[in-house]
Amino acid sequence: MSTEKQALSLIPTTTASDGAFISLVNSFTVIEDSPDINEYQREGATAVIDLAGEFEKFGESSTPQNIARVLGSLSDIQVRDFALGSHNAESFQVYWAMWHYLLQVAPVGYVAPVACLFATLAYEKGDTQLAYRALNRATEDQPAYSLTILLRRVFGSGWPAGAFAAMRTELHPKVTAGIFE
Repeated sequence: MSTEKQALSLIPTTTASDGAFISLVNSFTVIEDSPDINEYQREGATAVIDLAGEFEKFGESSTPQNIARVLGSLSDIQVRDFALGSHNAESFQVYWAMWHYLLQVAPVGYVAPVACLFATLAYEKGDTQLAYRALNRATEDQPAYSLTILLRRVFGSGWPAGAFAAMRTELHPKVTAGIFE
């Protein structure tokens, strides 16, 4: 299979249904009403950046624990929103590959956040069809996931990808401040 065809596959791999991996992901789920929520959000946001660095070097051979940490941490909306703005033009391809891979290994219940992240990159890349396919995976996982609903509206409105990227970039410092300050 060519690299381009692999990049377009959103089908889950066997890792997504591996019991040990699912338990590992579950161990990193952020509990909303935890008294330590901000600490978990900081750890999750840091894990996103750390995994991107690791993914740049090792790709799909990145540490399963770090992959699970990011997937579990994305259960928190603040961590997910941090991840939404964590890439730039220089790191786009790394995040593209990372979110694509995480979408394929995400267990049921953890697909929607990473599918939305991948959908935004596909949209920014100009591949609206792939963006909608990723949103379909998100909807299958969590039919009422709010970001999926919002992104469907944004993509359907024909909002230019550049304007979407600019808005995402503008919001990132605010999300970062909310987590790290």
